[in-house]
Amino acid sequence: MSSIGTGYDLSASQFSPDGRVFQVEYAQKAVENSGTVIGLKGKDAVVFAVEKLITSKLYEPHTNKRMFNIDKHIGMAISGLISDARQIVETSRLEAANYRAQYGIGIPLKYLNDRISMYMHAYTLYSSVRPYGCSIILSSYEDNTPEIYMIDPSGVSYGYSGCAIGKAKQSAKTEIEKLRLSTMDHNELVKEAARIIYLIHDELKDKQFELEMSWVGRHTNGIHEPVPMEIKHEAESKANQALADESDSDTEEM
Repeated sequence: MSSIGTGYDLSASQFSPDGRVFQVEYAQKAVENSGTVIGLKGKDAVVFAVEKLITSKLYEPHTNKRMFNIDKHIGMAISGLISDARQIVETSRLEAANYRAQYGIGIPLKYLNDRISMYMHAYTLYSSVRPYGCSIILSSYEDNTPEIYMIDPSGVSYGYSGCAIGKAKQSAKTEIEKLRLSTMDHNELVKEAARIIYLIHDELKDKQFELEMSWVGRHTNGIHEPVPMEIKHEAESKANQALADESDSDTEEM
């Protein structure tokens, strides 16, 4: 990075001469050091898949989750510093609860996305705070329509058909772009999400990981919930088989 060491990276409220905010870029680097998270939007559902890296054999399985319920109909998947992400989760839940208390219905995902993106952006404006070191993906199924939004540490957010954040986001995006997501149902999305996570996982650098999956769609009556274990295990088995078949075909070509 140019301009580093000249004082322009000491505050989140200061631009460098070439128009960059280095504190925000550092926060994005923190996200890129975390496991990969993907979100896929099909014709009737949204599926999340999280590559939760395991850095110690002593960790208790299924703890330190990276997927959360914000409201009954809204799910969130996070990549980056999990302690920062939990603060975003609490703020999101408070916004959703306040909206439900005031209007008597669940908050539309678009409104929640706007409020959380503004909240995260506010932490890039003042020298007394630092940007959040996490990116988040939000999902819901409202009015028979699945939705995905992604927010990065700068507070910038976009709606997506499929997106990826974390360490191997570029490889994951390449795989997602090959899919015809608009024609896929929730079962196909689960299989493809598991396949992509297993495909982009770097076994040399990160030998162990735990796959977390959740979905929201017509089949769940619009409620965000974890993918049942038997379906997740089946998707993992097929993902491993696909990798083995690909490895065998590469060996034969050599």
